[in-house]
Parts: sequence; structure tokens; C-alpha cells
Amino acid sequence: MSTALETEEQQALRAAVAALGKRYGRDYMTSLVRDGAHPRELWTEAAKLGYLGVNLPEEYGGGGGGMAELSIVLEELGAAGSPLLMMIVSPAICGTVIARFGTDTQKQQWLPGLADGTLTMAFGITEPDAGSNSHRITTTARRDGGDWLLTGRKVFVSGVDIADATLIVGRTEDARTGRLKPCLFIVPRDAPGFRRSQIDMELQAPEKQFELVLDDVRLPADGLVGDEDAGLLQLFAGLNPERIMTAAFALGMGRYALGRAVEYARTRQVWKEPIGSHQAIAHPLAQAHIELELARLMMQKAARLYDEGDDIGAGEAANMAKYAAAEACVKAVDQAVHTLGGNGLTREYGIASLITAARVARIAPVSREMILNYVSHQSLGLPKSY
Repeated sequence: MSTALETEEQQALRAAVAALGKRYGRDYMTSLVRDGAHPRELWTEAAKLGYLGVNLPEEYGGGGGGMAELSIVLEELGAAGSPLLMMIVSPAICGTVIARFGTDTQKQQWLPGLADGTLTMAFGITEPDAGSNSHRITTTARRDGGDWLLTGRKVFVSGVDIADATLIVGRTEDARTGRLKPCLFIVPRDAPGFRRSQIDMELQAPEKQFELVLDDVRLPADGLVGDEDAGLLQLFAGLNPERIMTAAFALGMGRYALGRAVEYARTRQVWKEPIGSHQAIAHPLAQAHIELELARLMMQKAARLYDEGDDIGAGEAANMAKYAAAEACVKAVDQAVHTLGGNGLTREYGIASLITAARVARIAPVSREMILNYVSHQSLGLPKSY
């Protein structure tokens, strides 16, 4: 793997995180799934080493880096078989939004904890009847004296059971036009009227998925993040890091599966030579490696544009990176399972469960079809069909 596009510090970070990941590995994650537990030990150790908050401002205990550094952390943990899904949500989406748009009080209250891993925040945007259409979000906030009252439903929200709060995308009425506009609210986990129920998933992951019901959840005035009129800007400031980090998640998983397949193909002997000497085995693995490397290039481009403050350029690149990494991941996992044959479906080798997990990056946080729509409209200037 070439890292020539990275600084010496970034290369050192990559090597250090890879070493940490190897100490935990895939068996650690599968045992957590079996026991219904969370990756607290890895989360705590990664936090102590400064990896979880590497993108957050130094004045609040973070590393002062950006998405370039945070994506390295998630990719390398994933390549070792132990990705931390909540990194996408807590430091990348919520940490970024609060660091960029939060009030001084919100920054002081949340950023040090998000940086050192003692606080975790979930993110709720998807709704049962809205799907990818964020304009159909019906979770609404209305003023009640100095407070806000938040009502609505969210679905497929990761890690609410372990999160201290959830950053909820709601809508408020514009006083001038009467139209609803997006706003972000911090909802503490124990807020009255805030209920969660776990969704029964086929996906094998330590992080659980939840449906949320908000029934007149009362929040103080400072429950609103930043400026009420900048909601859309704030929302997209969080969604670009989400796409970059989903790409990192997919790349790590693809690299892990490919690594297992290459190791197997190098040593598995059925006839005279190892099966990896046969081009029917070797070429698809080489192709998977190329596609993962290409996807990383786009992820690095997206991270750099985002870290340089180019939100529009980063939006295009982040969508493309997420698309490319998801496709490369699915192909790598698929080819890894085929390379191992029957062994690819056994618990012992632990790759079969990745068949389901790999699909996550294709579906969430936005489907590949919606990314193709984005590129059609934004990049190519083609008319919308919706």
C-alpha cells in the first residue's frame, strides 16, 4: 500500500493505529457480538492515545487535525478487523458540527469528552417515511417560552444505548415564510419523552440500531446547535465527514477481507502449486486491491478538500469516495469468500459475516443510487427526475 501522499506524521499515525488494531483484531469484535457487548476497551485505549479526537480542536483536548487523520484511524482499525463504527458518528459528525457551529458553552460541554472518549454522541437524521429525502423530515421543534419542544420519529440510529446524547435533525418554522427549515438539536439520553427501541438486525456488529420516538421532548434554548438560520449549512458540514468516514470504514473492511484471502491463496495447496499461483484466483484479488487503492485516493482528496474548507468541492469528492469505497469493499469481500471456498462460509475464518456488513456502506448513510443522482445533477448538470 502506497502512503506517499501522506505526511510523515500521517504515516506514523497509520502505523501506530495499525499496531493497536492488530492487538485486538477480528476475534475481539466477533466475541463482542456473541456476548452482546460493546468495544469499550478498544474505544478507551484509542481515546487515551489521542486517536478518537484527532480531528477536534487542540484547545478542547483534540489533536488539531482533520478528516485526513480521523479517516486514517478508522481505516487502519478496520483493516485489522476491529473498526469502531461510532467514530463515524461521534467525533466525525457530531464533533465536527459542534466544533464548527456550536456555542462556546456547547463546545466546552461536549468537545473535551468527545475527544477523550468519555462522552459519546449519536446522530439521528433518517425517518421511517422520509428515507433519503431529507426535505420530508417531519420531526419538528416549536418554541414554548424559552424552551424548545421536539416531536417526531427517527430510525436506524446507531449506538443510542451507549450515547450520552443524540444530535437530532429536526425542523423549525421560519417566522418570515412559514416554511420548515432544518435545525440540529442535542437531546440528552435521559430526556423525558425520548424513547428508544432496538431494531432486530441481521447485521452482526457490536453497535446496535435503534428507532427513536420524541414525544414533546423539552430542551432548553441552548439545546439548539449554533444559529437557527444556518441549519442547512451545519447539516452538510456534518454529512461530508460522514461520507468520508464511511469510505474509510469500507476501505478497512475491504482490506481486511482481501488480506485474509491473499494469505489463504498463498498457502492453500490442492494440486502442485498454491491456489494463488492460478490467475483465476490471483487476478480478481489483484483487481480488488487496485479498486481499493483507487477508492482511497478519492477519499484522501475528499478529506483534503474538506480540511481546507472547500465544502462544495468536498461534497462532490466525499460522495464519490463513499460510492467507490463501498463498491470496492463489496467486491473484495465477495472475492475473499470465493477464494476460501467452503472455508469462506465458516465461523472459523470469520469472513462470511462481512457479506452483510459490506452492504452497509452501499446503503448508508446514503444509497449509491442517490449518489449517482447527486453526480448526475451536480457534476454533470443533468436535469432532475424528482
